[in-house]
Amino acid sequence: MRSRFAFGAAIVGVPLALALLGPLFTGDSGPRAASFTLGGGHWLGTDFVGRDVGREILLGGQSVVLVALAATALAYLVALPVGLISALTHRRWLEELLMRPLDVLLAVPSLLMILLVASVFTPGTAGLALLVALVNIPDAARIVRAAGAEAASRPAVEALRMQGETWWRTAVGYVGRTAARTLAADAGVRLTGVLYLVATAAFLGVGVAPDASDWAVMVDRNRTGLFVQPWAVVVPALLIVALTMGSNLLLDAVLEKRKRT
Repeated sequence: MRSRFAFGAAIVGVPLALALLGPLFTGDSGPRAASFTLGGGHWLGTDFVGRDVGREILLGGQSVVLVALAATALAYLVALPVGLISALTHRRWLEELLMRPLDVLLAVPSLLMILLVASVFTPGTAGLALLVALVNIPDAARIVRAAGAEAASRPAVEALRMQGETWWRTAVGYVGRTAARTLAADAGVRLTGVLYLVATAAFLGVGVAPDASDWAVMVDRNRTGLFVQPWAVVVPALLIVALTMGSNLLLDAVLEKRKRT
């Protein structure tokens, strides 16, 4: 378990460090060189417009990581209260009122929803985070509701109600704590899906400029020179993969530790 945790931390640590600390070490951009060249002081070559790939790597992770984390947090900020209220309420009309609109959103593919909204409005970075959070709320709320309903059916919850405990203490103190492992596992999987959506949206030009310093944009814009200067595509793609894989390994190790204790 410790080896899995260390392995996951090592994998996810590289893209996280580059994303969060990279902009501090970029320095001046300097003059541009020829497109898709190697050498000439550019240790990872140049990109499709002659910019230094190493510098773009240092700049390009912050938007991907921050948007993904913000979108995941925003999705759960809505999904947790909606799911817990639906799981604990005895009023069927309230459950229907909360869950049925989310079922409508769930019926539309996530990427299609993002593209449809982006065709009407031009979202920036914050707008992309809101869009990705929006398409993740329905299934996150359903998972919270399912996990909460299982915990709410236990005799302990009825005992808490009979003792006059507040809704907050019952929902968060018992039901939320009981469902925490399930929700933590879902959070790891959801973060991977959110990273995929953010990267795909950026790849398609949603929420970022066509020449932005962004790992996903780098993969898209530099793919025409893949066989001439592969580092401009391979390195950002590997960093995105490492971020998702390392996050899941870390979460698996944490859950395994909690299970043993």
